[in-house]
Amino acid sequence: MATDTSCQTEHVGFFLIPEFSMISFAAVVDPLRMANRLSGKPLYRWHFYGLHDEPVTCSNGIPISPSRSMNDVSDLSRLFVVAGINAHLVDEKPVFKWLRQLSRNKVALGGTSTGSLLLARAGLLKGHTCTIHWENRESMQEEFPGLNVSGELYEIDGRISTCSGGLAGLDMILQIIALQHGEALANDVAEQCIHPHIRPAHDKQRMKFQLRYHANHPRLVQALELMRENLEEVLTCEEIGQLVGISTRQLERLFHQNLSMSPAQYYMELRLERARHLLQQSSLTILQIATACGFSSTSYFSRCYRKKYQRSPREERARS
Repeated sequence: MATDTSCQTEHVGFFLIPEFSMISFAAVVDPLRMANRLSGKPLYRWHFYGLHDEPVTCSNGIPISPSRSMNDVSDLSRLFVVAGINAHLVDEKPVFKWLRQLSRNKVALGGTSTGSLLLARAGLLKGHTCTIHWENRESMQEEFPGLNVSGELYEIDGRISTCSGGLAGLDMILQIIALQHGEALANDVAEQCIHPHIRPAHDKQRMKFQLRYHANHPRLVQALELMRENLEEVLTCEEIGQLVGISTRQLERLFHQNLSMSPAQYYMELRLERARHLLQQSSLTILQIATACGFSSTSYFSRCYRKKYQRSPREERARS
C-alpha cells in the first residue's frame, strides 16, 4: 500500500448532534492527533460544527463548543456526522441541505453510530453500503428499505464512511489513516491506543453469546443465534430444535440448565428487549414495532410489554 509522503494537511470536520456518543467521538478524533505526532507532520486538522454555533451536549452531559460556523467549510475535505441516542428525533431541513451541498462540493462524508441515519435522511446514502449501531439497524431498514445497511463494524464505500459506534470508529479511522498514509503509521497509532489489532470491518458488532451468557454448548448457541435472527418471523420451539438437530425436550433442558428459563421465555425476552430499543430509538409506529418483533396484534404486544416493563409501549415512547 502506497504511503502519501506529501505534507498537505487534510481538514476534517465533525458535526455534533445533541446527545452524541462521547466514546465514538473520541475514537475518531484522537487518532488524528496521534497520527500528527507520530508522523512529525500536520497531516490533519479538525474542526467542530453545530447547528446553532452553541455548545453541544453529549449523552454523558459534557458540552463541546463548535470551533467553526457552518458557513466556514471552504477548506474542508471530510466531515463526520457524530450522533448517538435520539438521532431519530432530528429532522432539520437546513442540516440536510448543508450536507447535500458539502457532497456536491466533493467533501467526503461519514457518520459515527447513528450519524448514518441523518446521512440517509439527507438522501446521501443511495447506492452506497452503510452501517449503523446494531440497536438502530432494523428501524433504519424499515425507514429506508432500498438502502444496503450492513451489520459490519464500519463501511468505507467511495466517499462515504460509516461506523456502528463505540470503538468501531477507532478501527474505521485507522483504516482511513492506512489508506492515506500507509499501514505502518496506522499500526503505530493503534499501538498508542493500546489497540494491538485493527479489526476488519466484518468483525461482529455484538458480543458473542458464548461470552454474554457463558454458554458453551454449540447447539444452545445455534438456538440463541436463530432466535436473534428471527425476531419478526418467530420460529416455534419445534422448528428451532429441528434446525439445530435436537428434540424439543432436549432444547427445553438446555435452556433450563444454562439460562434458567424456557426457550419460549427467552425468545419473548429477546423480542421485548428489541421492541424497547425501537420504541426509544426509532420513529416507527407502535404497530410497525409490534410487527417487527413478531407480535400478531398491538393489543397482545401491549399486554406482554406491560407485564415485563410495568408500562405500555405508548408510555415507554412518551418517556424517551
